[in-house]
Amino acid sequence: MGSTVAIMMGSDSDMKYVEPGIQILKDFGLEPTVRILSAHRTPEDLIGFVRDAEKAGYQVLIAAAGGAAHLAGAVAAHTTLPVIGVPIPSTPLSGMDALLATVQMPSGVPVACMAIGSAGASNAALFAIEILALNDPQLKDRLVAFRRGKADGVRREDAKLNF
Repeated sequence: MGSTVAIMMGSDSDMKYVEPGIQILKDFGLEPTVRILSAHRTPEDLIGFVRDAEKAGYQVLIAAAGGAAHLAGAVAAHTTLPVIGVPIPSTPLSGMDALLATVQMPSGVPVACMAIGSAGASNAALFAIEILALNDPQLKDRLVAFRRGKADGVRREDAKLNF
């Protein structure tokens, strides 16, 4: 099987925010498919990609968009796969508009929403890994080791304090 995670962005300018999430997926041995698909400018391309996503082997879809941020909702409207939204800070409102657009989905069309920007992209990748790890013991082991490493890093920082 090919990639199990697809990352969609509304514009190539979103890439700088999405790259940390792509790198996390790669660090876990996953090769995400990355596409630029706009809910507004290329809606037919978006719908075609999403409708074929499950058949193509994708298990989780990540949608990153700024401004009106309709991408995640448009994706979720055409699939039952898990959709994770990442608001991008691409407007003078610094991503608050995208955050509100992403979290205000109507009942029955769920979208998980992460933080604005790069932190959100990183967490979207980790959330996708958590979903995939439910059926992949090796991926689960790597996730547990990753979390342990994060905890150990905090403990090392704490040990440096001299109060």
